[in-house]
Amino acid sequence: MRKFFLILLIACNKLVAQNENLCKAVDEIAAGERSAFQRTLSVNRSYASSDFQVTYYRCAWDIDPAIRYIKGSVTSHFITNSSLNTISYDLDDQLTVDSVYYHGNKIAFSRPTHLLQINFPASIETGQKDSVTIFYKGVPPNTAFGSFVQDAHNGIPVLWTLSEPYGSKDWWPCRNGLDDKADSVDIIITCPIAYRASSNGLLITESDNGVVRTAFYKHRYPIASYLVAFAVTNYKVLNHAVQLSNVNLPMITYCYPEGESLFQQHTPKVLQQLSLFHQYFSAYPFINERYGHTQFSWGGGMEHQTNSFLVSPDENLMAHELAHQWFGDKVTCGSWRDIWLNEGFATYLSYFYFEQINPAGQLNRLRSLSNSITALPGGSVWVDDTTNVGRIFSSRLSYNKGAYLVHMLRWVLGDSSFFRGVRQYVNDPRIAYGFAKTEDLKRNLEQVSNKDITEFFNDWYRGQGYPSYTVKWAQNKNNWAKITVSQVTSHPSVTFFEMPLALKFKTGSLEKTVVINNTLNNEIFWEEIGFKADTVIIDPDYWVLSRNNVSVKEAGIPGDINEVKLYPVPTSANFVTLSIKNPVERSMVVRIFNTAGQLVSQQKLNTPGRDEEIQINISKLSAGVYLLHIDAGNFKTARHIIKK
Repeated sequence: MRKFFLILLIACNKLVAQNENLCKAVDEIAAGERSAFQRTLSVNRSYASSDFQVTYYRCAWDIDPAIRYIKGSVTSHFITNSSLNTISYDLDDQLTVDSVYYHGNKIAFSRPTHLLQINFPASIETGQKDSVTIFYKGVPPNTAFGSFVQDAHNGIPVLWTLSEPYGSKDWWPCRNGLDDKADSVDIIITCPIAYRASSNGLLITESDNGVVRTAFYKHRYPIASYLVAFAVTNYKVLNHAVQLSNVNLPMITYCYPEGESLFQQHTPKVLQQLSLFHQYFSAYPFINERYGHTQFSWGGGMEHQTNSFLVSPDENLMAHELAHQWFGDKVTCGSWRDIWLNEGFATYLSYFYFEQINPAGQLNRLRSLSNSITALPGGSVWVDDTTNVGRIFSSRLSYNKGAYLVHMLRWVLGDSSFFRGVRQYVNDPRIAYGFAKTEDLKRNLEQVSNKDITEFFNDWYRGQGYPSYTVKWAQNKNNWAKITVSQVTSHPSVTFFEMPLALKFKTGSLEKTVVINNTLNNEIFWEEIGFKADTVIIDPDYWVLSRNNVSVKEAGIPGDINEVKLYPVPTSANFVTLSIKNPVERSMVVRIFNTAGQLVSQQKLNTPGRDEEIQINISKLSAGVYLLHIDAGNFKTARHIIKK
């Protein structure tokens, strides 16, 4: 989506270079998207009829970047979902339709508000493939940040488009909804010879007649209309490539002449990102074509399919836009409630990239990310108000908390299941090159991991807030730790966050990290530490979103080495409790003898060093006095049982 950095781009570059947090940059990304979408969500939407699906667009445009004007034709191939006499495309009222051709003949059309309605001479049956060609022209509306912008750089005209989510209809007739992707698109742009055009897919031909230059781009992957884009100015073209498996993928940059040095310098970083994301998150989605950057004059970036538009080759911005080629372009969120599937993943992948190139700085980055999310007590990743642009594009929730949700899924599932599950998600034939909802991600992760993560999504996706942990701990004389874990939640929508929790025990140069599966409040765990610890750090690697955690060291667990107690004595119950504190041996044999010295019961117990309370079954003993004998290597003792 749109990325809005303003003057902080340079500062953010410096911060990234110093391996500091990325949160401020993400805040600016979300701020720009909120601003840019304010008009499109509050005023506009897709008005096109839903009784047909577009399969192909052929767009031919005449563009002069010095003039804010478009003229051209759009041929649309479609298939009908029902029998119909008319279809309606989205198209702004300010654009003039000259004619519509159907089977080589002009046909009637009308212009309801926000629409182009085409009236066919005869009914078209359900499932029929057909096509129309629309000739149009005009000055697209000026929409604040703009879907169709004429500007200048270094005194040279530039014209570019940026249409997410409903801005395409401002400058070309299409189905502009988030429920329709054309299977392919051809784009032909004619401009004065002093300029070059950049667009989606592969440049097939570029020719000129001494006056105008014509570029023909072909794209053969499904594409949402808002991801179709072009830009025209006096571009310098930079050619790079990266080896992805057995494919040498072209990386083509269209930059301003004054930006050539900067893009040459920083393009190797996106080549590294391409290789990394291709390795971990499945093959680059448009592997048969290319990836590219196009410089434009808006303060940020936009993930146009195969060709991200950037104001500058900022390392974080490049990673974010590239990540969208998988999460946003190949698989597009099917609802504004699920915007985190685009923005949370793109944000996390930029953190993942920096984790790989500078692991030493990752804790500081995650700490800052966590602090930005938990600065307020509430808020869910699930968008509860899709009429509120600020809520949809909340940097704290859709971007940052969405990214942390991805991070915690990696923790809960483990690296192997997480990466395999995400790869299966983006390649799932139900949603690949289409639209997805959170349930689609959950389904794929569960299939791969064989884990039920319903509770996780209830807590972290639907639920609000975060936990604050209190960990009380003490050690016995065998260096086992008794750990009591409790939590309070910041918002009543979640009563308890069930999560694996890492605890690092330390003293001097000695340290040991244990992971407990915390499923209940005030849950007690025993862990063998191996040394006397003086400190416990809760979640040392920031795998769990939390805040205000407290670690409390309690007095050492009392009792002598091999302290044994048996109770209740006497008893009429079917069980007695054998209490063992600070056992030295790893196992013991418990035998019960009657007064005649006959063995009536025997069992072996594991005692790995933690304090134990073990139930001994005496239900088969008749009333009387018995001797319980404990044999644990060099330690032997006995206790009386009196059964009433």
